[in-house]
Amino acid sequence: MKSITREEIMETMVRRDAAILDVRPMSAYNGWPLRGETRGGHLPGARPFPLSWFETLGKDGSKKALLEKGVPPHAPLAVYGDGPADARSAATLLEDMGFGDVGVYEEGFFAWQADPDARVERMARYRHLVYPGWLRAVMDGEEVMSSPRGPVVLAHVNFDNKEDYTSGHIPGAIHLDTLNLESPDGWNRRSPAELQEAFERLGVTHDTTLILYGRCAKPTMEDPDPGKRAGQIAAMRAALISMYSGVEDVRVLDGGLDAWQATGYAVVTGETPPEAAPSFGKKIPARPELIVDMEEARRMLGDPRSDLVSVRSWAEFTGELSGYHYVGPKGRIPGAVFGNCGSDAYHMQNYRNHDNSMRDYKEIERNWEEVKITPDKRVAFYCGTGWRASEAFFCAYLVGWERIAIYDGGWLEWSSNPDNPIETGVPSQTADPLS
Repeated sequence: MKSITREEIMETMVRRDAAILDVRPMSAYNGWPLRGETRGGHLPGARPFPLSWFETLGKDGSKKALLEKGVPPHAPLAVYGDGPADARSAATLLEDMGFGDVGVYEEGFFAWQADPDARVERMARYRHLVYPGWLRAVMDGEEVMSSPRGPVVLAHVNFDNKEDYTSGHIPGAIHLDTLNLESPDGWNRRSPAELQEAFERLGVTHDTTLILYGRCAKPTMEDPDPGKRAGQIAAMRAALISMYSGVEDVRVLDGGLDAWQATGYAVVTGETPPEAAPSFGKKIPARPELIVDMEEARRMLGDPRSDLVSVRSWAEFTGELSGYHYVGPKGRIPGAVFGNCGSDAYHMQNYRNHDNSMRDYKEIERNWEEVKITPDKRVAFYCGTGWRASEAFFCAYLVGWERIAIYDGGWLEWSSNPDNPIETGVPSQTADPLS
């Protein structure tokens, strides 16, 4: 095992045939200073692969994941962590997996960021994707970096599944059923008056720091109602509607309840009732531009400066499946760009890691860029009814995109209107991502 200097790792940054691996937690890579750094983030061009993943994925799974990240075994590979110990541990595992040219930058990120001339990269709005240690400190009343701006409401989110909450939730969390925010009649967001009543009943005001999470319960299409088990996507849906309504500080727990429990933190049963608020404090919607309806979606399809992005599976996009038990028509909106959620209507593999934490934001942006989804355009994401689109939206928000929205009605609304055209099959300009 060889050690490499700062100069050598800087040379690695500009080599096309080499890679840099950051083995610290994803939260550190995204931008959170976990060790008292003055600057959080990662070395320019580094790819995240936390040390803990080697154990959870195993040898074969880790090698496959690294190959998918574009790190072939023959490539020169520079590894760093907080210091020499974690980087050396990762390097040993990499060599055992067949990576033959591994160098360890022993000084690590802490020493790198201490140099004011050393460039550091981070996710633009990493503060809105929180990690379990930060959340626990907040709920315990401790001083934290990026502390809440106002009163805090922590919410365990799901759809019509109170038992999922009462069987185990983070201490202090209230239950937020998405039925409070969207109507089962089309699954669009509720009216401004209904949203105001719901937020006030839940104790959420415009200046509340609203922290959302769900349980990643692995729903399948064999379930009679898979949406009841898709808690983390439900949390993203709640985040979007909360921002649209006017909640100014919305945060999501990366990896949801599973991440909390994987850290070793306890859950509680029973129920924490919300404390009602006298007034939301703003006219809803305070940010109407975050949601587009069908007429605007139609206009976007004819505008070269806009993209309507289908965050659905390939089978849904090509018309093999409708994607839902309750949606009959199959196909896509003509002119929509394929944004690839993952395997089906209740999974987001293209936006998440194996542990349901958010995927490397640079990988997400690269995937979008390949199909010409770029931040200079007005981008509206859609799916079947708004859940997966909300997760893609929140990812774009985290990386700093400004001209973003979701098409709330999605495929359900579009396909229900006989005046709307529908396409099936493989578009000539779009390749099958599974081929």
